[in-house]
Amino acid sequence: MKPSNAVLAAMAIAVAIFLFGGGLYLIIVKPYPAVYYGGRFLFVYPQLSEQWVSDSLIAMTLFAFGVIGLLLMYQSTKYAYNPRQAYLVFMMGAALVIISYISVEAIIRYWKGV
Repeated sequence: MKPSNAVLAAMAIAVAIFLFGGGLYLIIVKPYPAVYYGGRFLFVYPQLSEQWVSDSLIAMTLFAFGVIGLLLMYQSTKYAYNPRQAYLVFMMGAALVIISYISVEAIIRYWKGV
């Protein structure tokens, strides 16, 4: 029994998000989930040299939001007969892509100090 193309595509996207988010690093290094330092919990490692589990989960979540946004933008092309619905779906997808991109950039620039 051959899996459908949609299932194969979903699996490929999930593997890509896992790898881009640092999943392989988590399996090999086994870092801490988070650290209690200076009277507060740190969920994002303050440098680019290492990462914690929460770093990877945040990155994977943001990458997933970006992919969902791109899929929504693609799906909006199927509503050509209803321009209002196509516009709303496209704008929701674009908003997800922009929010995820800005969030990843903010984490890299402000929390990681790059």
